[in-house]
This record gives sequence, C-alpha cells and structure tokens, in this order.
Amino acid sequence: MFEYLKGMVVDIILDKIIIEVNGIGYRINSTTNSVSKVKRGDQTIVYTHLVVREDELSLYGFTSTDELAMFQKLTSVSKIGPKVASGILSTYTPSKLGAYILSNDIASIAKSPGVGKKTAERIVLELKDKIDKTNVDYDYTLFNDDNKDDNEAVQALIALGYTKVEGEKAVQAVKDTSYATEEIIKNALRWLMK
Repeated sequence: MFEYLKGMVVDIILDKIIIEVNGIGYRINSTTNSVSKVKRGDQTIVYTHLVVREDELSLYGFTSTDELAMFQKLTSVSKIGPKVASGILSTYTPSKLGAYILSNDIASIAKSPGVGKKTAERIVLELKDKIDKTNVDYDYTLFNDDNKDDNEAVQALIALGYTKVEGEKAVQAVKDTSYATEEIIKNALRWLMK
C-alpha cells in the first residue's frame, strides 16, 4: 500500500521512527540499524512495509531498500513474524545476514533475539536460494591474516555455493604453502568433486 514515506523525523523512540508527512505523523517500527541513520529534524525517506493483522495495522520502515527486501524475505519464512525479522535486522545488516545464510552459519543467525537453532536452520533452508550472492558481506576477520590465500580461497568457494565448512575442509585438504590463491581454489574444487 505504501512504497515509501518522505518527510521530517519528528521523534525517535527506541526502535520506532515518528515521521511527519503532510501534517500526519506516522509511527514506523524499524531496526536499530535504520534508527541509527536518522536524526530528529532531518528530512528522510523511509521504505515501508504494511503488516495487516486481525487486530492491528503496523507499518515497518527502513532507510534502505536492501533492508526492506531482506525484511520481506525473512517474513516469508514460516513462523517468522515482523518483530523477529526486525530483531534479526537489528543484529545484522542485510549483507552480513546474507553471508551467514549462504555459508550456512546457523550459530551466528541464532544469536539474534527470538531466534533459536531450529529457526536459524529454517531461515537458511528457505532463503539460501533467494539471496543475491553478489550483495553479501563475508566476514574476512573470521579468518587468520597469516593464511590470506587460504582465506580468499574459502571465500571464493562460498561464493560458488559451497558452505563455509565445505570450503574450509577442501582448502585444508589441499593446503600447501607454495600455492597461490588460484591454485588453492582449483585444487579445492577438484577435491570437492571427488
């Protein structure tokens, strides 16, 4: 119903933004990531999603279309409501969450409020094929800088659709300090195809 609202930020209350558009104040539920990007008195655009329930209408809004798209993907997962989806997106940016989904990192996803191991597994299962692989933020700090070529090889394998665990096992299986990143990737792919 509403694609976006453009107006002045009147107030910010925890995870809600009050935005005035043509004399009407809209209370928009949001994430801490979006709330941190707006200030009282600023003119802003908030991309919105209307949630209709039997007993209430709720408007959820985000400062980026990426966050809105990820929110909509999350709420399409069975048993994930808008509050849990907002909690997940308050914990992780859409690109970071996308990286966790693509790499089957259930433990990281489960750290979000209201998300347990089974819910995290369901998120990965239902969204893995819906995540744009070119728009994710892999966490290179999880890997040791001393093994830069190994780390880059693991990230390349993840980008090709393998899980983080599969990529790490393959790289460890073919590890040799004389290999450059390209050789590690080629040998790891051969190892994975056996």
